[in-house]
Amino acid sequence: MILKEQEVFQEFVDAKAILKGHFILSSGLHSDTYMQCARVLMNPNIASKLCAALAQKIIAKMGLNAFDIVVSPAMGGVVVGYEMAKQLNLTSIFCERVNGVFEFRRGFELLQNLRVLVVEDVITTGKSSLETFDLIRRCGAKIIAEACLVDRSGDKDLSKKMNLPIFSLLNIEVKTFDQNNIPDNLKLIPAVKPGSRFLKN
Repeated sequence: MILKEQEVFQEFVDAKAILKGHFILSSGLHSDTYMQCARVLMNPNIASKLCAALAQKIIAKMGLNAFDIVVSPAMGGVVVGYEMAKQLNLTSIFCERVNGVFEFRRGFELLQNLRVLVVEDVITTGKSSLETFDLIRRCGAKIIAEACLVDRSGDKDLSKKMNLPIFSLLNIEVKTFDQNNIPDNLKLIPAVKPGSRFLKN
């Protein structure tokens, strides 16, 4: 199934997954927009439709047998990673932070030389992706490509910087601000931290 970006965007709008306000992102940057992919993934049929479209996009470029396993960072990547693995007929595992560092738990392991597709819900700065890459490389596996539902990094050279193909269904440019550069109108709105990186055990 091929979906146009406008069709994907409308799914996010319909699911009320594009939030407006004052948000502190996982990167520590501030923004007036937050993509809450969990809302669009609440509906299994929509999740399946979006991931099927993303899988077809990947297969068109990489072929059917480019990967051995899907690895996702928790929490945002867990559902989309599972669904992408289902669409590509692969195994799916996820990593999670232990004392601030990504590790595999729950009996998950990543064997040497396995070809990995990293799957995220949203890429903003790429920080969690790079942390996931570090873990995968420590295991001796090979990162072949990365996929996400939404690329909101605004970085046209991100694929080149990461030195691997990046596939997404939707590219959105959203302004972000550091702590010293927050616009006055945004300062008037209480900031919230919606990302799972800030959750405490």
